[in-house]
Amino acid sequence: MLKLFRFLKPFTFSVAGVLVLLFFQSLAELYLPTLMADIVNTGIVKGDIPFIWRIGTLMLLVAGVSGICSVWAGFLSAKISVGFGRDVRGKIFSRAESFSLHEFGQIGTASLITRTTNDIMQIQNVLIMIMRMMISAPMMCIGGIIMAVSKDAELSLILVVVLPLLAGMIFVVAKKGVPLFKAMQVKLDRLNRVLLEGLTGIRVIRAFNRIDYEKKRFHEANRDLTATAIKVNRIMAALMPLMMLIMNFTSIAIVWFGGIRVSHGEMQIGDMMAFLQYAMQIMFSLVMLSMMFVMIPRASASATRINEVLEITPEIKDAEQVKLADRKRGFVEFKDVTFSYPGAEEPVIEDISFRASPGEVTAIIGGTGSGKSTLLNLIPRFYDVEKGAVLVDGVDVREMPQKALRAKIGFVPQIALLFSGTIEENIRFGKEDASEAEVRKAAEIAQATEFISGMKDGLDTQIAQGGTNISGGQKQRLSIARALVRRPEIYVFDDSFSALDFKTDARLRAALRKETADATVLIVAQRVTTVMDADRIVVLDEGKIAGMGSHKELLNTCAVYREIVSSQLSEEELA
Repeated sequence: MLKLFRFLKPFTFSVAGVLVLLFFQSLAELYLPTLMADIVNTGIVKGDIPFIWRIGTLMLLVAGVSGICSVWAGFLSAKISVGFGRDVRGKIFSRAESFSLHEFGQIGTASLITRTTNDIMQIQNVLIMIMRMMISAPMMCIGGIIMAVSKDAELSLILVVVLPLLAGMIFVVAKKGVPLFKAMQVKLDRLNRVLLEGLTGIRVIRAFNRIDYEKKRFHEANRDLTATAIKVNRIMAALMPLMMLIMNFTSIAIVWFGGIRVSHGEMQIGDMMAFLQYAMQIMFSLVMLSMMFVMIPRASASATRINEVLEITPEIKDAEQVKLADRKRGFVEFKDVTFSYPGAEEPVIEDISFRASPGEVTAIIGGTGSGKSTLLNLIPRFYDVEKGAVLVDGVDVREMPQKALRAKIGFVPQIALLFSGTIEENIRFGKEDASEAEVRKAAEIAQATEFISGMKDGLDTQIAQGGTNISGGQKQRLSIARALVRRPEIYVFDDSFSALDFKTDARLRAALRKETADATVLIVAQRVTTVMDADRIVVLDEGKIAGMGSHKELLNTCAVYREIVSSQLSEEELA
């Protein structure tokens, strides 16, 4: 957890202010029982009313200073902890945004959400406690012991018996509670994962009539977390009554033995009352420390999980000496590219070489699992090649700044993903400063105008998270419009026409041909009708190029392509 405290650097002066305020608060609180003892010993016993007024006024001033310091320290502590949480959340989000798809898979979306929310909240809460108690509690404890001994050393022997007993109890409770706190965070991850899958996959769950099964999964994860939480809270709940019991018996012992010493004239009654208050301050400071030390292990477990994210070195990062592309615009070349997913025994694609130039449409076709989408994911550097190189405008993509590389690309993913917001906001996601005319033109080319105009609010229609309130074909067309609006040098369509009917598909491709005449276009598709007009068709089979050429050339030279074509087109269509 100490590693995370480096994020407190911007709050150095505020932290110093809290420490100074708590120092003066502790001094004030330690001084009050002594003033009260003076009032009793001198003012009340001797009947000195002016003395009582004078010391009473001083007590009010000291209490006022203590209150002001406490409120101010509380305000600064809250401000620091919230600012700290904000900064760490920002760091986690920024680091997660730089992860490759492999690194995302390592941690998991549900776990990332838990780490960014619940784990940071645990550390924020502990940070407030540390700032409020780490200084005041030890100071009150040590100062209280010194002041109590100064009042009566013999009566302090009660504390010699009580304090080890109290400390031992705190240790036992913490030892049993810490492992359970760590287990709770893991079980919270599992609950979030089940909940996320249940909510995002609700259509599939209903379609396969698995609602009862999902309910069972959720209830199991929920009960598991609840059982652990109840167990740890029972342990923690036992701490306070036991400590209060010890404190009350300590008070009885102090009054009993203090009364005996007062009756023998060995101690003044005011000193006994002050001693009692110092004893309570000492034990309350131990209670505060115990609460802090119980919370720290849970926060420590959360800090470990946060550091795991922050300490991951992204596999994909800009080279130390980046290169910018020359005057070429939109040239893509694969040179002997081989790529394997982490942990895979064999490469997904192997020895892939081809070029795609501006003004050309390069289509990639092949069977399921042949590596088509993987090939496209290497262009924007979602993954890095294992061997060979992917060149954009003559420069290896690993040597280009990621921002500059991706600015050249309009990417339409295989699974159309939309964000919550309006249709216009989703299209403008491709180009933040796009005008309304540009947005409308992109929607028109993507064949989305028809269904947009049929909606009540048109471009201002709200899209639900993930685009669940529109059809698959509509999502694909909006994803295409999002890529079109930025007018990139390279268009990458990863099976982006699969949800469209043949008529819409044909109209869209005709419109795209005009719009992308000067750009490089790469298309992955399952339909032969989508790729047969391409300038170049790359046929993949088990991760290798089985053939390359135009539609007519491949019909004569590539058996794999002929097999794909014959499975989709009739003899009349082939002719």
